[in-house]
Amino acid sequence: MKAAVYDHAGAPDVLRYVDMPDPACPNDGVLIRVEAAAIEGGDLINRASTPPPHAAFIVGYAAAGEIIAVGKNVADRHVGEKVTSFDLAGSHAELRAVAASRTWLVPDGLDMAAAAALPIAFGTAYHCLFAKGDIRRGETVLIQAGAGGVGLAAIQLAHQVGATVLATVSGAKRTERLLQLGLDHAIDHHSTDVTDAVMHLTAGRGVDLVIDPVGATLQNSLAVLRPEGRLVFVGNAGGSKLSLDLWPALQANQSLFGVFMGTQLEKPDVYNMISRMLKWAVAGTLKVVVDRTFALEAAAEAHAYAENNSILGRVVLLPSG
Repeated sequence: MKAAVYDHAGAPDVLRYVDMPDPACPNDGVLIRVEAAAIEGGDLINRASTPPPHAAFIVGYAAAGEIIAVGKNVADRHVGEKVTSFDLAGSHAELRAVAASRTWLVPDGLDMAAAAALPIAFGTAYHCLFAKGDIRRGETVLIQAGAGGVGLAAIQLAHQVGATVLATVSGAKRTERLLQLGLDHAIDHHSTDVTDAVMHLTAGRGVDLVIDPVGATLQNSLAVLRPEGRLVFVGNAGGSKLSLDLWPALQANQSLFGVFMGTQLEKPDVYNMISRMLKWAVAGTLKVVVDRTFALEAAAEAHAYAENNSILGRVVLLPSG
């Protein structure tokens, strides 16, 4: 099979498109012929800053495709079914071997690029908003990086529950699209002081909840949080060490929750919610936005595009086979 691999961490050009041995189907898993692989934020961070466990390492969390083999211990998956999958590596390839418990059936009518992009982004957003953030109708939420995959999902889900939704975003086209998806107030973080804007929009009260997938914005997120409010931090887009003065949060009795979805997606409540959201996407209740697709052989270019541009949603790789 063909795959995008890297031998050492670094810039996107460390990725090489090479021939690799076909993976074996695990006894408790399935072998997927990949049709689409979403580039997740963790993929970019891992490639840029995490030394791979071995040479010719295949990066990538999320991929969707057709099952071509099923392990002997698997009874609920069958050859020919379309699934989307999550694992901590291996998506940037023509074939992927993955535990069956880390796959979801793709409903008829759902585009495979959308299927690849949904589980991590929407699963993360739902977990942040509801399992940790305990968002309620009538509350106000700020979503940092509203145009990212998690941000787009969180805007829609928060809007549907009846919250007032604020988000940081840049650019008129991205702002217009987010307003169509349920955003109430866009804050251009390039031209506006975010803290001042949030305090103005909330009449000085602050927001009830912040969802922060950025990391470098955590101090600002705390600054706009009302006393006894909740902050859920779920990413570190810059990849640098997080540093935060927690004394103001202590004095304001605020609650901070960290979310790492790599250990959450197989939990029954999270797993089942992702299955439901895949169906909502087919019905049009949720919109999965793909900014741009690239051929798998252009994985280095795709990573560079995802890193260096203000994208809307996800970038997706498409194997030629």
